Amino acid sequence: MDDDELLFREAVKGARPLQSSKVTFTPPRPKPIPKQFIRDERQALIDSLSDHYIPAHELESGEELLYLREGQSPAILSKLRRGHWVVQAGIDLHGLVVDEARLYVAEFLADCKKRGIRCVRIVHGKGLGSRNREPVLKHKLRSWLMQKDEVLAYAQARATDGGSGAVIVLLKA
Repeated sequence: MDDDELLFREAVKGARPLQSSKVTFTPPRPKPIPKQFIRDERQALIDSLSDHYIPAHELESGEELLYLREGQSPAILSKLRRGHWVVQAGIDLHGLVVDEARLYVAEFLADCKKRGIRCVRIVHGKGLGSRNREPVLKHKLRSWLMQKDEVLAYAQARATDGGSGAVIVLLKA
């Protein structure tokens, strides 16, 4: 016998065998999934964006989308239009109906806020596939973005970033 075996036998010399040969293991129960909370949060996101919001003021020049939150410097808008900030994230609303797009935008903005993302691009399309060839989501998106506190400004994307079919949004840091 070597030293390790002698040490082991010395350590367990007074031990008695277990009476039962069965060992039961009960794994810890998983945490419950708060399904109602998740549904409530999703509905709150949907409800936070109304299609009937009309702002006190907005900067529109023809069909170009422009918006600057009250109290912000006009320099922000000109920097945004020139592509001063790097677009850090983006989504594409092509193929979505209004309700799907509203939820997608709300969830996207909430996620960007959590991740500290400052500049995003939202592609809404030009409406060429719409019933009247009108950009439905473009006008809805304008209203939705103005309702979100985290949106400081937005402007139509430069031609290289989607032109009149996309918008660049600057979010609070």
